[in-house]
Amino acid sequence: MKDLFIKRFEYYKILGDKSFKQLSDEQFFWQYNEESNSIAIIVKHIAGNMLSRWTNFLTEDGEKSWRNRDEEFINTFKTKQEVLEYWEKGWKCLFDALEQINDENLYSTIYIRTEPHSVIDAIFRQLAHYPYHIGQIVYIAKMLKDDDWKTLSIARNKSEDFNNEMKNKISGEK
Repeated sequence: MKDLFIKRFEYYKILGDKSFKQLSDEQFFWQYNEESNSIAIIVKHIAGNMLSRWTNFLTEDGEKSWRNRDEEFINTFKTKQEVLEYWEKGWKCLFDALEQINDENLYSTIYIRTEPHSVIDAIFRQLAHYPYHIGQIVYIAKMLKDDDWKTLSIARNKSEDFNNEMKNKISGEK
């Protein structure tokens, strides 16, 4: 089961990584308006959440006393590299925590803001939360790159080609 969770989280990390590679330093910090979030701020929130939720997740509440969620929405990064390092730190914490999951603790109770969750429910909660924000990252990146955007999914008007490729790939594996 743990391998399936890791696979799904890895997919969303890859979407973020591939978006980041297409962006300049300046584009990481672009905001549509004062009320919107830049990619840097979204990363700060995702990674901050990961560090809080997944540090000692089997033994401590997922909302750590040291987390300042409101501060996550204020940019303190200076460079794209700083953003990427924090992104990686959050994902490392998540993946290290997922490695601790086994059949015995999958339905154990953990807490997030004192609310009880089974481990599996907490994972599903984050599998909804992180892709929501990664979708925001992809959307902002796509707008910023405009015609220079390299798609991360099936290209427009290429669904049939993609489906045929998948059929050939799968039938070749059998």
